[in-house]
Amino acid sequence: MSMKINDHITWVGKIDWELKKFHGEEYSTHRGSSYNSYLVRDKKTVLIDTIWMPYAKEFVQNLKKEIDLSEIDYIIANHAEVDHSGALPELMKEIPDTPIYCTKNGIQSLKGHYHQDWNFVEVKTGDKLNIGDRDLIFVEARMLHWPDSMFVYMTEDNILFSNDAFGQHYASESLYNDTVDQAELYQEAIKYYANILTPFSPFVTKKIEEVLSFNLPVDMICTSHGVIWRDNPVQIVEQYLKWADHYQENQVTLVYDSMWRGTSRMAEGIAEGLKKSMPGTTIKLVHAGLMDKNDVITEIFKSKAILVGSSTINKGILSSMAAVLEMVKGLKLKNKKGAAFGSYGWSGESVPLLEELLEESGIELASAGIKELWNPDEDAMARCVDYGETLGKTL
Repeated sequence: MSMKINDHITWVGKIDWELKKFHGEEYSTHRGSSYNSYLVRDKKTVLIDTIWMPYAKEFVQNLKKEIDLSEIDYIIANHAEVDHSGALPELMKEIPDTPIYCTKNGIQSLKGHYHQDWNFVEVKTGDKLNIGDRDLIFVEARMLHWPDSMFVYMTEDNILFSNDAFGQHYASESLYNDTVDQAELYQEAIKYYANILTPFSPFVTKKIEEVLSFNLPVDMICTSHGVIWRDNPVQIVEQYLKWADHYQENQVTLVYDSMWRGTSRMAEGIAEGLKKSMPGTTIKLVHAGLMDKNDVITEIFKSKAILVGSSTINKGILSSMAAVLEMVKGLKLKNKKGAAFGSYGWSGESVPLLEELLEESGIELASAGIKELWNPDEDAMARCVDYGETLGKTL
C-alpha cells in the first residue's frame, strides 16, 4: 500500500490494525498503529525511515512496486529503533551501497542492532542535503526519545519529518489528523506523551524552542507513528509545550488494588469526601489490577494529585501497585501531590511503603495516609469520607 501526500512525497509505510502490545509488553496499543515511511522524489530520490522488522519483506516488495530500488539515492534513518529501521537489512540486500544518513549515535545504534557496516553518513544539526529544488535540513533531537533521534525539515514543501515526536499509536486508513476522530486522536497522543516522552520533558521544551527559533514555516508534520498533521499542524507542537511544562488538569485520581474489596471501599469513601470539598474537580477511581497500566499512567499524568492504595500482603503491597509506582518513578513527574491509603489484616505495612514510593518518585505528600483494619465498617467508612474531605481542602 502507498499513498501520495503531495506531488513529491509518497507514504510507503504499514498500517498495523492488529497490534495490541508494543515495546514487548510495555505499551498497549488499543487502536493499533502505523509505521510511517516516506519516499521523497526530486532530482534525487530519498527514502525516510523504513518499518518494523516483521513486515520487512512486505515493505521491500511494496516499495519495488512504487520505484526501481536502484533509483533510491539516499536513505535517512531518523531513529534506529527496530520499529523504524527493521526493514533496513532486507532493503540493503537489494541496494547495499546506498548511503544512510543518520546521527553519530544512530550509526552506533544501527550497528548494534544489525552488525552491518553499511555506507553511513554522519549528520548533525544544521547539515543540509540538497536533492534538487529542495534541501533536507537535519536537526538532532537527542532523547526524543533515544540518543540517536533526529528530525528532518524539507524546504519548499515546509514539511517536518518528526520521527517519534508528535506521533501516536493509532491506526487509520486516511492517516491525516483532520480525517479521524479528534477525541481518539488526542487520547492516543497524550497517552503516547505520558508513557514515552514524559521523562524527557526538559529536552522536549528545549528542542521545540530551538526549532521554533529557526523561523521555518511548518505546513505539515509527518510522524513515524499515527497521523500526519496537515490541518493546523502546529497545534500538536503547542500541546507538547503544555504537556512538557509539569502538566496537570483539575483532576484527582485514586489508583489502587484490593484483595477483598476493603481497599476498594476505602477508595470509594475517600472519593466521596473529595467531591464534597472539591466541587468542579474531576475525581477518578482507577483499579490498577484491572485497568491497562498505560491508561493508568495517562490518568496519573493528567492529575494534580494522586492517591495510591493497596491492601497489605506479605508485609508489602500488591504487585500491580508496585508495577505502577515503578513506572511513575521512572517518569520523573513534577508538581504533583499524593497520599496513601489501604486496608490490612494484622500488620499494615502497605501505607508507609506507598508513602515511601511516592516520595521516591518526587511526589509531595499532601497528608499522612489512612489505613483501616479488615473490611471497613460504617465507622471506618465515615473516617474515609472525612479523610477525603479534609484532604480535598488541603489540595
